[in-house]
Amino acid sequence: MRLSRPSRSPTQEVFGHGHWRFPLHRFDLRAPDSGTRSGGVAMKARIGSPPPRRRFLTAASAALVAPLVLRAGACQAEPPPEVRKIRLIHFPAVCLAFGYLAKDFLLAEGFDEVEYVELRVNNQAPPLATGQADLWVEAAPSLVTALATDNRIVALGGVHAGCYELLGHDRVRAVRDIKNRSVAISEYGSTEHIFVSSIAAYVGIDPRREIEWVVGRTTEGAQEAFASGKADAFLGFAPQPQHLSARKVGHVILNTTEDRPWSQYFCCMLTGNRAFVRRNPIATRRAMRAMLMAADLCAADPARAARHMVDQGYERSYDTALQVISGLPYRRWRDSNPEDTIRFHALRLHEVGIIRITPQKLIAQGTDWRLFQQLRREIKA
Repeated sequence: MRLSRPSRSPTQEVFGHGHWRFPLHRFDLRAPDSGTRSGGVAMKARIGSPPPRRRFLTAASAALVAPLVLRAGACQAEPPPEVRKIRLIHFPAVCLAFGYLAKDFLLAEGFDEVEYVELRVNNQAPPLATGQADLWVEAAPSLVTALATDNRIVALGGVHAGCYELLGHDRVRAVRDIKNRSVAISEYGSTEHIFVSSIAAYVGIDPRREIEWVVGRTTEGAQEAFASGKADAFLGFAPQPQHLSARKVGHVILNTTEDRPWSQYFCCMLTGNRAFVRRNPIATRRAMRAMLMAADLCAADPARAARHMVDQGYERSYDTALQVISGLPYRRWRDSNPEDTIRFHALRLHEVGIIRITPQKLIAQGTDWRLFQQLRREIKA
């Protein structure tokens, strides 16, 4: 899926789409460029007199004002990205709304083309490691296992907590009840496999010996294995729990948005291809900022974010999209320490032998929080 900057005259160019388009002919939020780059297009900054406040607020929601004001200044002060194409990951999850809303922010950051690489199994690390994608988010537990075995990726920061709910049938009323029961997963090594393993380890269950794994081959297959009764439990990400609830299938035994200690830690963590990050630090910083701005937008205006997800076909039900987006702490990135999240899951997975590397060594080798910390200071200011 490729999303390129449309060709428009200055008076036609708009930022955003759907219910939140507004003209950019007086504000060019893209990075200035001194000339044509290889594979890119020369772009000149056009900063004119701003429109009246009332006209501006009529065209754009108040949720967008702060990011756009910040971006107008930031783009002037920074060099353009080293590359003009960024490759992200396309995976059908409403909780990842910020990743798709980030497209417009990425165009404003100076990228000409945004490509989303299709993914069917809930495991974002492999396409990042192989270089099929440059930057995306990975669930913290599976990120830990990826960092333990593959030095081609690097953890860059956190976005938000929540997303996942552990569901059970009648025989499973609490997390401890999954001992010697079956749990549906898409694949061994998938996010739900590793996340359930971390949860099980926390309550004293050995996931390698005391859980029967039912492999569905795809995320949809795992969900249907649970729905049909082939598995006793299933870890779903939004909107899977909402869809299963509407079908009156199973009940929630753990909600990572609400239940401690999981609610205290990041779920989605910014992750990059290490070579891309090393070669393109400016592009990486700009792309990360776009994602964090989009997360703030989800928090500030969940109704618009939900409408976007429906309009773009990521979710059929506006009410479901709004329920999911409204319920997630998208501003968590401003306050929480991503290293705490990595350490929490690394300790659990190390205890049960899923990773051999110590949490301290994994953090030293597999993380780089410098850009994240810079952006957090910049945006807070």
